Amino acid sequence: MVSSLDGFIAKKDRSVSWLRSTDNYEKGITLNEEDVEEFIKTINCYVMGSRTYEHALELGWPYGAVPVIVLTHRELTTDRENVEFYSGDLAKLVNDNLKPIYRNIWLVGGAMIAKDFILLKLADDIIISIMPVILGDGILFFDYIRQEQLLHLKDVVAYKDGMVELWYEIKKE
Repeated sequence: MVSSLDGFIAKKDRSVSWLRSTDNYEKGITLNEEDVEEFIKTINCYVMGSRTYEHALELGWPYGAVPVIVLTHRELTTDRENVEFYSGDLAKLVNDNLKPIYRNIWLVGGAMIAKDFILLKLADDIIISIMPVILGDGILFFDYIRQEQLLHLKDVVAYKDGMVELWYEIKKE
C-alpha cells in the first residue's frame, strides 16, 4: 500500500495524483526497471477489491497475465482470462483456494480489504510506502482497525524521490 504521511491512500475524490514525488533525497536509492521486474516476477497471485480492479483497468492493467482475484459483491465482467471474481468467505478463499497453489500472494488494494485481512489474520506482512506529502483528508489506510496488532520491522528503504518503504511482519499470537 502507498499512503501519505498522515495515513491516506487516496483523496476524497479517490484521486491519487499525489503519488508522483518531485522530492530529492540524496541518500535514497533509485528504483530501476530491472529491480521492479525482478520483484514482480516473485508474485504468483494478486488479490484486490473491485475499485482497485477498475482503477487498474483505467491505468492500463499493470498485472500482466498473473492470476488476479477481485473481491466484489457487484456483478462485474472481464475479458481477461487471468481475472476471477470472488464473493464469499475470505479465510476459505485464502486457506483453501490460494495458499495450496500460490507461494506469494499480494493484496494490492482497498483499505477495507486490507483491514479485513488483518482482522482475520490472513496477512503475513504489511509493506507500506509513505510518500512525502500530507493530504489532510481522504481515504484512510487502516480506518480504525479496532484491534492492537504487534509488528516486527523487517526492512526500511528510503528512495531518491523521498518515499520511504516500511516492511513489517505481522506477529502471530
